[in-house]
Amino acid sequence: MHEECGIFGIYNHRQAARLTYLGLYALQHRGQESAGIVSSDGFNVATHRGMGLVDKVFNNDVLRSLPGRLAIGHNRYSTMGSASLANTQPLLVSFFGKGIALSHNGNLINAQELREELESGGSIFQSTMDTEIIVHLLTKFAKSLGKRQALLEALRRVKGAYSLLLLSDHELIGARGPQGFRPLVLGRLGKSFLLASETCA
Repeated sequence: MHEECGIFGIYNHRQAARLTYLGLYALQHRGQESAGIVSSDGFNVATHRGMGLVDKVFNNDVLRSLPGRLAIGHNRYSTMGSASLANTQPLLVSFFGKGIALSHNGNLINAQELREELESGGSIFQSTMDTEIIVHLLTKFAKSLGKRQALLEALRRVKGAYSLLLLSDHELIGARGPQGFRPLVLGRLGKSFLLASETCA
């Protein structure tokens, strides 16, 4: 069964990467093409991504190399872009000197139009997935609006069904499309907060 990707995020847990791994494992039915996790210790971000199933991409040594109390993860089932490591999420980029990561589930129906507009304005894309369009829009608007307002403006520009997680060095932001076609549930584990594609995570 393919459901167009699974996303999972956790805020404020000492084993954030391990719980993200477990969340992705529970969401494996949503995508078997590739998996990835990005974590943050409040100063730096670390990542590991690979092709295949969650239990083949991650092991204990890899999970120990992903420190921090924040993490997001992604299982990919491609609907846009080829099956390659370059298109594996979370997408980690440098954003005004700091790392940010984005996990996205859904389809942007105006992706080609936005991509052409951004490329004509000088944007250079590193992948063929529509997730990267959101990152370029975020960068474009952040110059004048700041990160949170820029994300809101970027999401106003995209059309389609989506849910997404954005991780920076010290925060986790979740969003979904206005119609709510792509699920994003919020949960709590003690003093930690979780976001996921399904409650099974």
